Amino acid sequence: MTGQPKRGYHHGDLRNALIAAAARLAETGGPQAVTVRSAAKAAGVTPTAAYRHFENHEQLLGAAKDQAMDRMADAMRKRIGALPEIADPVRRAMSTLGGIACGYIDFATAEPGLFRTAFEQGAAMDGPELAKMDAAFRFLIEGLDLLVEVGHLAPRDRPFAEITAWSAVHGFSMLVIDGPMRDWDPEMVNAARERMLGVLSRGMSSREIDDQLVADVLADIKGGD
Repeated sequence: MTGQPKRGYHHGDLRNALIAAAARLAETGGPQAVTVRSAAKAAGVTPTAAYRHFENHEQLLGAAKDQAMDRMADAMRKRIGALPEIADPVRRAMSTLGGIACGYIDFATAEPGLFRTAFEQGAAMDGPELAKMDAAFRFLIEGLDLLVEVGHLAPRDRPFAEITAWSAVHGFSMLVIDGPMRDWDPEMVNAARERMLGVLSRGMSSREIDDQLVADVLADIKGGD
């Protein structure tokens, strides 16, 4: 007669199970909650089994960062997919950039633990390595390149425009989840977001744009709320 089966992980992909467990830990406790032992416990395996896949905390945290970036990219795709059919190429390009920005903010506010984890210790964005960026950052680069393609942003103004846009959206996100805006009424947060997106739309332009175009772009983006 055999004894009771040992507690442990007996099926599937343990590596992915540990990454998923790390992501859940990050959602509730941020990057500091992600350890190999805690992920092993959450996945129902021994630390010894977990260490076969991740030698240390840094490796597991890196995998959790990758998953966080994937989810951020998914939020951006969702926003872009929610945009209406737009015939005017300039308005379409501006609305696409706005959708990318909103997807970033959506992810930050919906999953702040994972968002913080994505940017722990620099999170994969270091100087000359920008060309090797994750899908989320590539969305931003492609959105800005589209503005150049349709003649809205002059080629001379394109270099480092992604840093300007990223700074605005990331700063807004941090103010909402960790700064003074975290206690604001949701209507005030939405109003501030709309104002920031309007300023961003004007700032990512090399020509004067009228108020109606900005209003149309903001209306396009709101369809994803």
